[in-house]
Amino acid sequence: MTLTLNYVSILVSDMARSLAFYRTLGLPIPEDIQIDEHVEIEVGGLRIAWETEALMRELNPDWTRPDAGGRIGVGVQATSPAGVDEAMTRLRAAGYDAPEPFDAPWGQRYATVTDPDGTHVDVFAWRAGEG
Repeated sequence: MTLTLNYVSILVSDMARSLAFYRTLGLPIPEDIQIDEHVEIEVGGLRIAWETEALMRELNPDWTRPDAGGRIGVGVQATSPAGVDEAMTRLRAAGYDAPEPFDAPWGQRYATVTDPDGTHVDVFAWRAGEG
């Protein structure tokens, strides 16, 4: 039996703030998407959802917020190394704390940024002739 990753859910405290971050990063989140306790898009066959802490409490009254972010890492691939640089530039221009990308020894242009709720997002692209 082969399993296929189909769905990733990101826990958020403020839906509009989180969607703004990921939209700025470059995910294709429609501007007119309805802001609710659960928002979902599909990218390349993978469903990506954002769910609020309020929804978690509604579904499970005993639920408590994790002490820190970083329980899961999210990775997004740019089409080129320049795309990694452009994503970090967009984030910085919008006021987010985004690092300078670097050329990783494993052959990628790479940067790790943290979303407003503490989730680590790796942004990468293979350098020419590698990967």
